Amino acid sequence: MAICARPGPHRRAGGKAPAAAAGVAPLLRRGAMAVAAGRVALGLTALAWPAAPARPWVGTAADDLAVRVFGRALGARDVALGLGALAALQRPADHPGSAGAWVAAGALSDALDVAATVGSWRELPGTGRWLVAASAAGAALIGGAGAWAARAPHGGTATC
Repeated sequence: MAICARPGPHRRAGGKAPAAAAGVAPLLRRGAMAVAAGRVALGLTALAWPAAPARPWVGTAADDLAVRVFGRALGARDVALGLGALAALQRPADHPGSAGAWVAAGALSDALDVAATVGSWRELPGTGRWLVAASAAGAALIGGAGAWAARAPHGGTATC
């Protein structure tokens, strides 16, 4: 392994990661795994009963055929993103791979769910919009941090 000559945003000169980053990275990976597992569970629920996860978000419109079809489509998206992230995160943290990309894709979809919710804020049910916005924003933040943790090893040396 080579030692990077110039420090990056998470490295000290000489390629060493700060001790705090090395200790936090495994926690962030576990958080990303929890979000991915939750994504699979939510996706499977949406595939089987699309109105159940849609009702807090869109209210009684969750029973409409079009909403059920879109709910199933979103459920399939979440199953795919969650399983991809879980599979990639099973590899060792220092294994070059796509875990960061899978986790980042899930975080992006959660951030876009927040944007969609905010864009229709006044038309959405009061309590449900807060629930969806808060849970999607939390998942986006944890996913973003997990993607950062999964992208490269944080302890010892880094490859250049």
